[in-house]
Amino acid sequence: MASIDPTDYIDLNRYPINTPSSSSYRKVLSDIHADLAEDGCAVLRGFIRPDRIPELIAEADTVAAKGHRSFSRTNAYFTQDDPSLPQSHPLRRFYDRSNSFIPADNFTGDTILRNIYEWSAFPAFIQAALDEQNFYRYADPLADVIINTVEQGGGFPWHFDTNNFTVTLAIQNGLQGGEFEYCPNIRSSSNENYAAVQEVLEGTSPQVKTLQLEPGDLQIFKGRYALHRVKPVEGDRKRYVAIFSYVEADGMVGSLERTQQLYGRTLPIHHERAGLRTDSLVD
Repeated sequence: MASIDPTDYIDLNRYPINTPSSSSYRKVLSDIHADLAEDGCAVLRGFIRPDRIPELIAEADTVAAKGHRSFSRTNAYFTQDDPSLPQSHPLRRFYDRSNSFIPADNFTGDTILRNIYEWSAFPAFIQAALDEQNFYRYADPLADVIINTVEQGGGFPWHFDTNNFTVTLAIQNGLQGGEFEYCPNIRSSSNENYAAVQEVLEGTSPQVKTLQLEPGDLQIFKGRYALHRVKPVEGDRKRYVAIFSYVEADGMVGSLERTQQLYGRTLPIHHERAGLRTDSLVD
């Protein structure tokens, strides 16, 4: 198979991420910084060239059957129930989750997504966009480059991310539904802010924002502190979203509980590095 060149897929005219000295690059960064400062979310519309999206869909279709499908009930923190707390507490609010994650070990060196993730210009651009001093590829061999697949009736209930920042690429939408909803900065590294989270879960919060991503859009999102969800998808077309993960501490991997829930398995590295975090949040 011919080698894959990320520059054939990214619209470098709109997003010249490989020319950091250019004025166009600086303008893109300035716009992203403004959006992230406002609510922790920036969207680069049409980051992937429209004519190359069918190839990404085909790549997702090829490995879709290898996704870990799960139908479970989970809270926003991917933790077990805590009967010592009131029933209304966010840690005790469990919701149906029905979707699948295609693990990273399905995206090898001959895939488009892996080549974009490992192209040196891409993480350098994301680091500059996030203005992060400490920036590393996620060390989790099941979760650094994945695809989230949602089928009819499925969605992803309210949750927080393990990583401080997540980069997602919309590949294919369902026929209807699948909107992304989020509440920026609802918690901090030192405060879970359970009262505000409870308002969101009860449907009474004024903080909820809604975003519809289109195929080819790249989203940079600070999901560690923003409660967010994917609304249920309708119709017989799957929703595909690729997730590129970076972290602020070298060697971080997912927690045992969360990894088991999302991928249906754990690896020795998850046991070896359990508890390695840069904050004391639940998850």
